Amino acid sequence: MDSSIRKRSVTIAGHSTSVSLEAAFWDALKHIATAREVSINALIESIDEGRSGNLSSAIRVFVLAEVAKAGVPDGAGSSEGE
Repeated sequence: MDSSIRKRSVTIAGHSTSVSLEAAFWDALKHIATAREVSINALIESIDEGRSGNLSSAIRVFVLAEVAKAGVPDGAGSSEGE
C-alpha cells in the first residue's frame, strides 16, 4: 500500500485550496466518489461542510468510517497469534 503523501488542489465553496493525503486515501476517496456518482471535489466539499478540524484529518476519518460501514473481511483485523 502506498503511504506517500500526495498534495492536490481542490475547490471548496468557490475557493481553491490544497489537501495532502496518503495515496491510499486518495484512492479510497476516488472509489467512494465513483460509487456515489459525484466528483471527488463535490465529495470533499460535503466533508468540509461537516468538519470541525483539519480538512485532511476530516477526510481520513470519513474514509475510515466508510470502510467500517462496508465491513472488514474476515481475518483482516486480527493480529498474529490471537
